[in-house]
Amino acid sequence: MSTNPLLQTAGLPLFDQIRPEHVTPALDVLLQQAEASLEKVVGPDVPADYDTLSLLLDVATENLGRAWGAVGHLNSVADTPEIRAAYNENLPRITEFYTRLGADERLYAKYKALAESEQGQSLPPARARALKNALRGFVLGGAELQGQARERFAEIQELQAAKSQAFSEHVMDATDKFAHYASLEELAGVPQDVIDATRSAAEAEGKEGHKLTLHMPCYLPVIQYAQNRTLRETLYRAYTTRASEAGPAERDNTTLMQELLALRQEEATLLGYPSFADVSLVAKMAESPQQVTDFLRDLARRARPYAEKDMAELREFARTELGMTDLQAWDMPYVGEKLKEARYAFSDQDVKQYFTEPTVLQGLFGLIETLFEVKIKPDSAPVWHESVRFFRIERAGVGADVGELVGQFYLDPYARAGKRPGAWMDDVRGRWSRPDVAGTQTPVAHLVCNFAKGVGDKPALLTHDDVITLFHEFGHGLHHMLTKVEDIGVSGISGVEWDAVELPSQFMENFCWEWALVQKLTHHVDTGESLPRALYDKMIAAKNFQSGLMTLRQIEFSLFDMRLHAEPGSDQRIQAVVDEVRQEVAVNIPPSFNRFQHSFSHIFAGGYSAGYYSYKWAEVLSADAFAAFEEAATPEHGVLNPQVGRQYREAILEAGGARSAMENFKAFRGREPRIDALLRHQGMS
Repeated sequence: MSTNPLLQTAGLPLFDQIRPEHVTPALDVLLQQAEASLEKVVGPDVPADYDTLSLLLDVATENLGRAWGAVGHLNSVADTPEIRAAYNENLPRITEFYTRLGADERLYAKYKALAESEQGQSLPPARARALKNALRGFVLGGAELQGQARERFAEIQELQAAKSQAFSEHVMDATDKFAHYASLEELAGVPQDVIDATRSAAEAEGKEGHKLTLHMPCYLPVIQYAQNRTLRETLYRAYTTRASEAGPAERDNTTLMQELLALRQEEATLLGYPSFADVSLVAKMAESPQQVTDFLRDLARRARPYAEKDMAELREFARTELGMTDLQAWDMPYVGEKLKEARYAFSDQDVKQYFTEPTVLQGLFGLIETLFEVKIKPDSAPVWHESVRFFRIERAGVGADVGELVGQFYLDPYARAGKRPGAWMDDVRGRWSRPDVAGTQTPVAHLVCNFAKGVGDKPALLTHDDVITLFHEFGHGLHHMLTKVEDIGVSGISGVEWDAVELPSQFMENFCWEWALVQKLTHHVDTGESLPRALYDKMIAAKNFQSGLMTLRQIEFSLFDMRLHAEPGSDQRIQAVVDEVRQEVAVNIPPSFNRFQHSFSHIFAGGYSAGYYSYKWAEVLSADAFAAFEEAATPEHGVLNPQVGRQYREAILEAGGARSAMENFKAFRGREPRIDALLRHQGMS
């Protein structure tokens, strides 16, 4: 066991050494240690003391969490039948332990005793908030349930974990297993780099033609640029029916969605809440499902006139310029791109040639270093794939060349088989003044994207949307890594209300539109030139192109999610809820075969159930936060103002979850957030 890499609790994970056969033996040991720690801490000999509880329990559970986190990460980015089997074999054990831990009456009593003690009444603010969150977690974890209700609650947690994992696997498998082999003629209009990559993919399998997949670096440019309407329809149908009844029965998520919704409603009922949405909002900024739906419907009302105008323009352009009198869903990205090219005289493909990955990263790192007074340097660590890189963030040392280590991160940028679609930030470990060793544990993050890899000797080329995605995930990463809070439960993103967690990520997106920065992000793949000002001006003119439609689309997702989780019985009428929401807010109704909900992993396999509205909610916060930089802009440096950056860093990034999100925001802006900046940024003011 001494050679098991998952049992190494000091340092960074040994990703290059972890094998499927290590998983179960390591978890046997770590679960046993955590169990022993739990039994000891609830005993009469252990006082209700903050540091003692942390030393005995938090250390053991953090060791377990880090090992399980490494296994879960590999399951997401380097999936094989063996690692999947090891993950699924141990998922019930892990879920059972954490469910039991969160509902342990003895432990709950110990924490309540701490809260009522003299020490508990005089804890520093961060610890007081961590304790308050812990007590709330016990209640939501079923600690106050008794008898059969308690047993059923634990069973529900295990069932939900298994079904969410199965949902995610079905989406990944449906994405990975689709392939369509097209001729060069069928790909007329598709960018050359995509043609080259799809030809290479076919050749690697010994096949003729071009291999098309449902991974974003392939799917999106084909649906956006391919002149062949039949080809666009083929890919659109495959993409929007992934993991549904339209495909193999073993990958159909229909029953899983129904079961998950029923289980969540049952959980809410056991806890004494009318719906799962009510449970979900206990730990969020929003106060009730009604407040969320009112917010979404108000935003829909404001956006609708712009969306109707967007749709009318698309239909008119399709009819008069492209001869399409029956505009279909698989035509929308294509027609939209053609209209943008006609109106603004540029295409996303023109822009893409300037955003080479090395230059984008250099510009992004430079922005972070300027605004937040840190340095980003290459670092070394064991990784799970040859394309993964590792970096460190340092704060300048006082009177020394060596800077203080702030945090570290892995960057996994490229799409590949066996890797979950999408982009995300995940934590490897959090900042913590550990009670078992001297010094502070520094945070480490995963930053994962699914960009197209460079072809041949050329660097990867990013679309402007890719650049925005990269900045978004780095915003999450900075929130996790730049914290100065040293209590594990509220450092970084821990303890932050879920509907505020997107503030730092969406905040970073704004910089992708700033001329002072765009010049530093661009370097033409062939000529080496920065993006011309004339092309940038066209991008700015087109910035809010179809923003009404895009806003309504996000509201559609958010309202669907909230209604599913706020209305008991929705498990039997999922498609009906989809249809009703679309009738209420959409101006462009997708075809009846569209089954987007079957791959809606955010709410069925992620942390966004009854929380997808967070993207729009936090966008109000992030737009208003960025407005502080706009208000302080100068002709020379634009919005790249280190003084405002320091204020933002200290009030929001460094404070993490140690205060409420509203307190953090008011510490930065001096007032509560307003919606004005969001509407202005989206051209709807």
